[in-house]
Amino acid sequence: MFDKIVWLILLTFVPVFELRWSIPIGLFEGEIAVPLVGTLQGFALPIWIVFITCVIANIILGVLVYFFLDKIIDVFLKVNFIKKYYDKIVIRAQNRSKNLIEKYGLLGIALFVAIPLPGSGSWTGALIANLLDLGYKKFFIANLIGVLIAATIVTIFFVGAFSFFAI
Repeated sequence: MFDKIVWLILLTFVPVFELRWSIPIGLFEGEIAVPLVGTLQGFALPIWIVFITCVIANIILGVLVYFFLDKIIDVFLKVNFIKKYYDKIVIRAQNRSKNLIEKYGLLGIALFVAIPLPGSGSWTGALIANLLDLGYKKFFIANLIGVLIAATIVTIFFVGAFSFFAI
């Protein structure tokens, strides 16, 4: 079972997957067709192990991305044409969305992380929070809330779908 938990963590860390795919893979016992990957065999783990593992991994993921993003951006900003593009696009986006972040900051990021669709989640939430200078504490709380909501939605949906379709 330890190897399956490690795989759940690794799947949760993948930007396209996060817990939107790792929870169903952890719960399901048959083969699952996964976009961009192919077919994966479900792990058929107990619901509480899957939920807790994926939530903790996704929360840690958001924190790591938020912290290391600055280091990665600093390296790329040493290249002049990237810095020029960054200054033009990112600074403009920061200025335009500053009022929205001040108004909806924590809740807005939390809801964005919570949306169980590709392109949202901890990876993108950390990027947005970092670029908009939301602050670590606010992002941590927003990410925590968003991940818990997303995990609950995904778990309820897939447990219901598995039951309904007798999968």
